This record gives sequence, structure tokens and C-alpha cells, in this order.
Amino acid sequence: MKKALITGISGQDGSYLAELLLSGGYEVFGLARPDSNLRNVPSGVVILHGDLNDHNSIKFAVNESKPDEVYNLGGVSDHKTAFAFPEKTLDINYHSVGVLLNESLKVNKNVRFLQASSSDVFLASGHSLNENSARDWETKNPYAKAKIMTDRDFITGLREGENVFACSAILFTHESPRRLEKGVGRKIVKTLVKVKLKLEKCLQIGNLDMCRDWGFAGDYALAMWRMLQVDKPEDLVIATGKIHSIKDWIDITAQVLDIKLIWHGEGPSAYAVDETDNKIVEVVPDFYKPTDKYFKVGDISKAKQIIHWKPKANFEELVEIMVKSDLAEFGFGKWTNFWISE
Repeated sequence: MKKALITGISGQDGSYLAELLLSGGYEVFGLARPDSNLRNVPSGVVILHGDLNDHNSIKFAVNESKPDEVYNLGGVSDHKTAFAFPEKTLDINYHSVGVLLNESLKVNKNVRFLQASSSDVFLASGHSLNENSARDWETKNPYAKAKIMTDRDFITGLREGENVFACSAILFTHESPRRLEKGVGRKIVKTLVKVKLKLEKCLQIGNLDMCRDWGFAGDYALAMWRMLQVDKPEDLVIATGKIHSIKDWIDITAQVLDIKLIWHGEGPSAYAVDETDNKIVEVVPDFYKPTDKYFKVGDISKAKQIIHWKPKANFEELVEIMVKSDLAEFGFGKWTNFWISE
């Protein structure tokens, strides 16, 4: 029986990945802080309490699990925290990765290691971004900087220098019903569901024209697993290759909820009302930020070739998955968890 250690087990990626591994007969260990919300972690996972900020707890988790595969999905993940605590972000998202990888190699010299990297490592470009696209070495974002350094020093460095099976999944933005509500897609869906149920009156949002390459976290978990099943480790862009806007999120969510929106105004003055002229969506100047010159979109050609992967859920299905999940939480309608069979 294979053993896998997942950091960030309580997050959306960790919980979907744990489900997949358990269904494949793995013994799964998850590193989680004592105060973590484990509601989405499937039964059968062995929880090891610790913190990536504590190198001793990393050593403990590795020695307890003795993993064949390690998926490092934990760390500082939001930019607000990263900018507020840059040194902590560097320690957790950079130094701790080196500790985790080296401790894993001590226990199992043939361990396979996956690092969850980010599209934030790339310079924005008018072209689709692939594994060879330019990195943003001059970034002022501590989160992005730590990810770039980790990819270079620990993943590529040990893979090329010491023949270690280590790779980075360069993940573009992804959402799911398990995403924390600080995610903008999560906020839109949750708020409009509450509007539909008359629990809230209006969604307050920023720039409607902001765009991202958004995918479903369950799909991305499958990609990460496949990356450790091939003969040769490869860094891969994991994305959808398609761009959608905040307004797309709102329009499709409203459509699924059978809310007819009528839009007025533009830019910071935009808003939408329903058929009875109730304001449903309002752009708030304090939330409004100019759009990027280029929107990052991933090129998954290599992932299709190497691991035979492409996303199963399209954008409309992602939104519907999240809407129906939230409705089910409020007791409206039946909800069957969306998952991808191998």
C-alpha cells in the first residue's frame, strides 16, 4: 500500500486529493494545524497536527508517515497575509519546503515530491503562459517570490542536480464549494445564493472586468496525482486555457439561480437590478481596482501530452457545482458531490 503525505490537507486541494488517493487504496496522512477546520477532510485520513512554520513538526510528520509521495499544498496562500508578513511567508513557502523535501528523502530516497506552485510566478504576457514562460523575478509580491525561489532552488535544483523525483504543479486560479469565502468566485456564489433565499439584499463587488483563468479544484487534484505517476518528473502548467470575468461569474450564477439581472452603468458606477428593480449587484468604489494590462491564461499543451489531462468541468459547470452545493447547505435541493472518476 502506497503512503502519501499531504500538507494543507484541510484546504480545497488537499481534501479533493485525499479523496482521490483513498479511493486508489493509499494510506493518506495529512499535516494540519491544531486549529484547522477539518470538515472537508474525508474519513480515513490520518491527521498529524503540526505547522509548516515549525520545522520540528515537519520532521515529525515525515517520520510518522514515511511517505512514498508528498504533496506540498500548504503554506501562506493569500496575498494580503503575504504582504503583511513577508518574512513568515518566506519561511513557510520557501525554507519549509526545503526542510520537507530533504526530510522526506532521508526517510525514503525514492520519494516522489510535488510542490504546488502558482501562476503568480509568471510575468504577465499577451500570450498564453507555459512552463517556459518568463518568471517575474522582480516581483514585489512575497508570495510569488517565495514560489519562484522554491521552484528554482528545491524543485529544479534537486531534480537536475541530484536526480530527485520532484516537480511543480504551476496552478492557475481554481475554485470549488470548499474554497474559503475570501475567494472572489466563492464570495459571488455564496452571496447571490443568500440573495435568492432573501438572506441578503445585495452583492458588493469590485471591477467587473477583472479576468482570470478559473478551473475546478477537483480537476486540479487529479492532475497533481497524475504528475507523480509518470516515469520522469516534469513541471506542468495546470489551467483551463480560457479566460472569464467577474461579470461572467455573476451572470452565470444568476442564471443558475433564475435571477434575471438588468445591468446599468459602467466601471465603478455599474450595478444590476432584478425584474422588480431591486438592486442585486453593486460595484463599490473601495473595492474597485484597475484591470491588469494582460490577463494570465495557461497553456496546458504539455499536461495533455505528459499526463493526458485536461479539465473535465468547464466554467459554467464550475459555477453550477458551487451554486448547487450552497443551496444544499441551506436545505434546498439534493446535492451529489461532483468528482472525477479516474
